[in-house]
Amino acid sequence: MKQLKNEDAFTGLEAAIVLIAFIVVAAVFSYVMLGAGFFATQEAQRTVHTGSQQASSSLEIIGNVYGRTTNTTVNATQQGCFEWIEFTVGNTAGGTPIDINQMLVTFVCGEEAKVIPFNGSASITGVNGTTGISDEGEARQEILKAGNNTGGAWGVIMTYNDIGVNATNSSANRNNLLEPGEQFVLAVAFPREEADGPTVLTPNTRFSVNLQPAVGAAFPIKKTVPSSLYAVNII
Repeated sequence: MKQLKNEDAFTGLEAAIVLIAFIVVAAVFSYVMLGAGFFATQEAQRTVHTGSQQASSSLEIIGNVYGRTTNTTVNATQQGCFEWIEFTVGNTAGGTPIDINQMLVTFVCGEEAKVIPFNGSASITGVNGTTGISDEGEARQEILKAGNNTGGAWGVIMTYNDIGVNATNSSANRNNLLEPGEQFVLAVAFPREEADGPTVLTPNTRFSVNLQPAVGAAFPIKKTVPSSLYAVNII
């Protein structure tokens, strides 16, 4: 007896399996493509955010820059010159905290360019851990004394609106982070051609002090030494 086979059911089942396989493959492919798209978007956002951080500076000068000297052009024991400058720095609106100890200070005058070292022991107490000076005037003199050589020196001589100090009413809780709302007074003693000698910043000399935080763009302070030098000069 001849048996007849009907393969219509098997054909439908195979088609269903193939259709399901296509759907599964398409779903996996879509998931992979969406994941790659989300990853690329996140990387692009991170790159833009990092680039904006590096291109902008969280540092700003508050108030005036003061050029100071003990050798004025009025009554000079040697040629009148700037010995150090003082200025107050703060954090820009929306800026991130700045580790002041990690900031690089560069002095440029003519063809001369030098990195001025940070002196923590001559700074105000708390900025460099437990070491430092408790009085602003004494810290200023210590920075000048430390900078009275060929290398110069810079440090923090006072802080205002300090979060740690305000919270505990104790200067022992001062730290090295310049946070939003805080103000740090910096003193930068210029390098000298020889120890105890004059600096190169004689009257009418142009110079630049560049402040480079660990994160963000450098902040340049470009000034010209006035023709007449007093003990304190607004520049």
